[in-house]
Amino acid sequence: MYANRTNHLKAEGAYAVLAKAQALEADGREIIHFEIGQPDFDTFPNVSMAGMRAITTGKTNYTPPAGTPSFRRAIAMDASARRGIDISPAQVVVGPGGKPHIFFPTLALVNPGDEVIYPNPGFPTYEAMIGVAGGKPVPVPLVEENNFSFDLDVFDSLINERTKLIIINSPSNPTGGIIPQADLEHIAAAAKKYDCWVLSDEIYARIVYDGMDDAPSIYALPGMAERTVIMDGFSKTYAMTGWRLGYGIMPEELARRVGLLLTHSVGSTAEFTQFAGIEALNGDQAQVTSVIAEYERRRNVIVDGLNSLPGITCQKPQGAFYVFPNIKATGKTSDEFANWVLEEAGIALLPGTSFGEFGEGYLRLSYANSIENIEKAIGKLAKILK
Repeated sequence: MYANRTNHLKAEGAYAVLAKAQALEADGREIIHFEIGQPDFDTFPNVSMAGMRAITTGKTNYTPPAGTPSFRRAIAMDASARRGIDISPAQVVVGPGGKPHIFFPTLALVNPGDEVIYPNPGFPTYEAMIGVAGGKPVPVPLVEENNFSFDLDVFDSLINERTKLIIINSPSNPTGGIIPQADLEHIAAAAKKYDCWVLSDEIYARIVYDGMDDAPSIYALPGMAERTVIMDGFSKTYAMTGWRLGYGIMPEELARRVGLLLTHSVGSTAEFTQFAGIEALNGDQAQVTSVIAEYERRRNVIVDGLNSLPGITCQKPQGAFYVFPNIKATGKTSDEFANWVLEEAGIALLPGTSFGEFGEGYLRLSYANSIENIEKAIGKLAKILK
């Protein structure tokens, strides 16, 4: 009765855990939430006001499918400056959120049977979109020993003439790891050797720590601009998850084709959100700096707390707002541990297997939460892990 292309799709694990946690809350339980990857800050006031002014002045119309010219110019200027590259507005495609810039480039590039390499554990949409496009998903494990970058030996054994696309994500969801420059160069050399594309998910690129500037982009490496798609957006850096505002940067011909997919699907992105996006990019960035500093403080507290617990070890992530602790020494699977701490301690977190088979033995916690709640959760975990 239904088309086969949706048979492989399943809900994101975060929403299933959230539903369980909310059911417990409805029964009167106190739950500390670490399962949802959403900033706990409100959209910055200047950005919200820009969106509201746009609405009250009639900026509520259709726009060109790829975005308004002024917004595409603003994105091109900001991305060029931050990544040290030269991007034209014609290479920018705006969409309602970041996911269209994962889905539509994949649909425009991948034919049935083409192989697509992607990180595992990784954002579940990667595998979902490969299947919708008719491609063959080829997972490459992210290894803890390499700061959760690709296992390059496995990568080298899997890439071949049938590989059409390589997906990378740095900083990573769920691990918070950043792909080192040398690894990016290795991946770029392989992409050029086998003449394949790279989709670089850089939605967390500005949320980095320990004095680092933005995470390095594979797009900036020699010979990669013509074969790379950058996915980025406003949800994480500017706490604009509900505004649904993202963009892709890609070669002009691919941008034209992705624009056509937008034309015949969503039509266009809400006009007033694009005015808010211009203000986000051009306005005072001190708020971004302040929020990142707060995330760094929380990171330090949660990493130290997790490493104080028996059976748990946790690397200090370099970016994003996630930790990915190793729980193998507890003797529990990821699912068992996640269900146990929700029921026994009232802590909602995600099993690593929500992000793929190579996430077994790990958990993902989002520290987009207060230090008070982080410390309370560590205390609860300490009690049940005695």
